[in-house]
Amino acid sequence: MPSSKMPCANGKISIAPSILSADLFRLEQDVRKVEEAGANWLHVDIMDGHFVPNLSFGPALVSSLNGRTVLPLDVHLMVQYPARFIEAFAKAGASLLTVHIEAGDDIRTALMQIKKLGIGAGISIKPDTDPQTLAPYMDLLDLVLVMTVYPGFGGQAFLPQSPKQIQGVREVIRQSGRKIWLEVDGGINKETAPLAVQAGADALVAGNAIFKAADPVLALKQIRQAAADI
Repeated sequence: MPSSKMPCANGKISIAPSILSADLFRLEQDVRKVEEAGANWLHVDIMDGHFVPNLSFGPALVSSLNGRTVLPLDVHLMVQYPARFIEAFAKAGASLLTVHIEAGDDIRTALMQIKKLGIGAGISIKPDTDPQTLAPYMDLLDLVLVMTVYPGFGGQAFLPQSPKQIQGVREVIRQSGRKIWLEVDGGINKETAPLAVQAGADALVAGNAIFKAADPVLALKQIRQAAADI
């Protein structure tokens, strides 16, 4: 990915804890725990109350995290008009920005805007979106994020149709001939991580399974081990 902070593909599964599930009163401590546990990225969900029925964070939180964590900031824009926010999040320190293919803006223009700012560009699809809709954008992508729940709220269960969706996205990536991360987000835990990896994922987002666990460090390590054991 363009940002020097984003890790290179090395054949290992990357784990991106989602701070949507963290204790915001103790956010620094929670971030330190997942750093200690070997997290690869930090996933930041941005929700506008329109594209999804929930509100979350803004550029100020990304700015606060930037420089205070060694982890790259993987920012997921679940917003109706992402082009309005791309520059602000890039300036705040996002290492990668992911927009939804279902959003209201021209997606190619949004991805080009991200690339011009010198950071990684990602695109996300909802569970019911045809993977083939991604094909026109593959030349601009560093990452595809497959939602394995309906976006908007943490703590949902991994949808049973998800492996087929992941497989479909992996095939579109293969056909492109490019090295593009396939990230999966939604209901990831030590039981579902192997299902996602078997289907083609090489990066996993986990929120509740890590931050709501009695021992977040152990929980993250268990997810990584489960993904590696397939």
